[in-house]
Amino acid sequence: MDYRIERDTIGEIKVANDKYWGAQTQRSKENFPIGNELMPAEIIEGFAILKRSAAIVNSELGLMEKEKADAITYAADQILAGELFDHFPLVVWQTGSGTQSNMNVNEVIAYAGNKWLEEKDSELRLHPNDDVNKSQSSNDTYP
Repeated sequence: MDYRIERDTIGEIKVANDKYWGAQTQRSKENFPIGNELMPAEIIEGFAILKRSAAIVNSELGLMEKEKADAITYAADQILAGELFDHFPLVVWQTGSGTQSNMNVNEVIAYAGNKWLEEKDSELRLHPNDDVNKSQSSNDTYP
């Protein structure tokens, strides 16, 4: 299997090349190998709707470039269409604030959105926290 190196504030970690998630999802996957019950699709879809809505509002308020909001919307719509569910590997057994699942959605949207931006020859890139999670907190949206 081929891997890429993802980086976060903790350091570097290997992630399979064919996966859309990033460092924080990979760490959660490795640190919480408990049970087999995946996070329900409805939770992932709810996060996708929230992130899509926040991107639109952030763009309308001038807090985000429209092209970035369009990329987030595109990626969230892919999730809602059921096209990206292979990229949500986390189990329900995680911290109570839903941070890991929130970050999993952020990372997948950023990855899919960046692919869309690259296809458009845009120089913009989405960051999972700074862009996809802009104006949000899992403490406000999950528990």
